[in-house]
Amino acid sequence: MSEGWVAVGRLTRTRGNRGELLGEFYSSQHDRAEKLKDIVLEAGGRRRSARVERIWYHENRPVFKFRGIDSISDAEPWEGADVLVPEAERARPESDEYSHADLIGCMVVDEGAGGSIGVVRGVEDYGGPSLLRVETADGREILIPFARSICREIDVAAKIIRADLPQGLTELP
Repeated sequence: MSEGWVAVGRLTRTRGNRGELLGEFYSSQHDRAEKLKDIVLEAGGRRRSARVERIWYHENRPVFKFRGIDSISDAEPWEGADVLVPEAERARPESDEYSHADLIGCMVVDEGAGGSIGVVRGVEDYGGPSLLRVETADGREILIPFARSICREIDVAAKIIRADLPQGLTELP
């Protein structure tokens, strides 16, 4: 990701045959998506400036229509793309909330076991508590629930999350 830009969402898959893309948004501010106009899409080393023509919702998930992406074949290369905005346009989380961009890159430390677990590489949302996708030192990936009972202290300025992990969580495949 380029300096000065921050991911505010991700496009997950195409929807329909008019170039629309289903997405997810990294904000608890439900109207945030509607405020987007000019953004950058980034996927697999490719970047493209895009203008949002409209956003509508399907099963509480935003569906994006971008100017110039008018068919399913135009949209397919952007499946999985990050939606980037300039840092200055980023919606600020409420107190005691954290944006995905703030969490990515944080080191997770297990206070119970007394050691570093790994680095947050992504945040997954499946309807319950968010899951931190953590890359361990040996290259494995584990999912850690982003719940107050587990993630006890979050210091995004220092890029550290102090956690009390349930026994056996780091051994799960």
